[in-house]
Amino acid sequence: MRLEEATWALLQETLDVYRDDPRVSAHVHHQITRLNDPLRIAVMGQAKSGKSTLVNAILGEEIAPVFENVLTWYHDGPTPLITAYTVTGAAHDLPATRSAAGTRIDLAGWRADQIRDIVVQWPIRALRNASLVDTQPEAPPTSEVDAVLYLSRDVRAADLDALQQAHLSSVARAAPVSTILVLSRADEIGGGRIDALLTARQLARRHHRDPRVSSVSLGVVPVSGLVALASRVLSEEDFERLQGIAFMPRPELDGYLLSADRFAAAGGGELLERFGLHGVRLATTLVRTGHDTRAKLGAELARRSGLGELREALNQYFIERRDVLKARSALIVLEELLRNDSRPGAAELLARLERVIAGAHEFAELRLMATLRAAEVTFDDDLNAEAHRLIGGNGGSVAARLGLEHEASDAELWALCSEALIRWQGLAEDPGFGFELAQQRAARVVVRSCEGLLAELSEARRFGYAR
Repeated sequence: MRLEEATWALLQETLDVYRDDPRVSAHVHHQITRLNDPLRIAVMGQAKSGKSTLVNAILGEEIAPVFENVLTWYHDGPTPLITAYTVTGAAHDLPATRSAAGTRIDLAGWRADQIRDIVVQWPIRALRNASLVDTQPEAPPTSEVDAVLYLSRDVRAADLDALQQAHLSSVARAAPVSTILVLSRADEIGGGRIDALLTARQLARRHHRDPRVSSVSLGVVPVSGLVALASRVLSEEDFERLQGIAFMPRPELDGYLLSADRFAAAGGGELLERFGLHGVRLATTLVRTGHDTRAKLGAELARRSGLGELREALNQYFIERRDVLKARSALIVLEELLRNDSRPGAAELLARLERVIAGAHEFAELRLMATLRAAEVTFDDDLNAEAHRLIGGNGGSVAARLGLEHEASDAELWALCSEALIRWQGLAEDPGFGFELAQQRAARVVVRSCEGLLAELSEARRFGYAR
């Protein structure tokens, strides 16, 4: 049984056990409803970690922050709508105006201490598959979110402590698959040189090999939030100013770019605020080397900022695994409920929940996907690519896992899957391949994925539904 199906069954049985308790029943009904809601991704981090900047970069518009220390939800919607919910629960719509400088929200005299949270409904493509939640600094993730982007400047002990707090339940400890750690100020590494992101990538790989980090996150992704945002909102005016600076005499330009203070004193304060010193250095270098239009410069800045790698990680670990992560969220809530409100039947449900978690192959696939990406476990290139594909890295359908881009018959799918199963069983069990223990364990995960595909094909053939 798939994880989401087992979770739904547990929630239904919990309703039966607590049918005479309106409070618990309402709580469980909410979790059942949440299974069909969009994925919710929290953006967390300590103060000055760049949360709002990264949210804006992902959205592609300057909207955040509304209030610095107020929980703000960003959802897809047909028309822009901003609603503030006060501490008393009352809802108030807030007007917003869009301009070249971004979107400005009229707070209508409200103070941060009067607002509980704010919901921003906005027609943005980035929100079609998931909602974002801009959290308060150092706040633990709410049970209403399914995944976490945790932003850190340099992965300090305080960051790891905060991530550990999010893994206190046994479900979360058994399945630490809902967090991506983001080095959110990658442009500051190495003094803001134009190769700062290359240094940050090396640092990210080193951090991910640290057991304290890998035990609480799927991966570490370096991103320059400022450069990422600047690339998304680059105006023609900004491009022309950067172009003018880029073709100054080299000694004069080098003097201006020696420090942030010198550049600001020369009249570059606005560009400095938008791009950062690293971003200005990078942009002017790119303009001089052939990125001579706004579109070309914006695309290259986005590529170099790390935003593409972050989007890929979000899609691979979160968006494509929406059902798995939402089931995990429901199981965390259900575990707490069953432990804290015991009654006849609750202990049996808790034991079943623990068996579901222990047998959830979906979590093993996510962990292996992360270790392959970070090169913690490696085969040769072809086997790496095949393992990544078979565990769902290129998509969760049977055809995607088997590498097919065309319609295939049941017989063809069965043959390909059987061949893959036999091949990976040999890799997992034959000592002649000389695999280390970690490689053998990884191969066993792939074997179980192949077995699951065969089971799915068999079930589809039996009941006559599409795969």
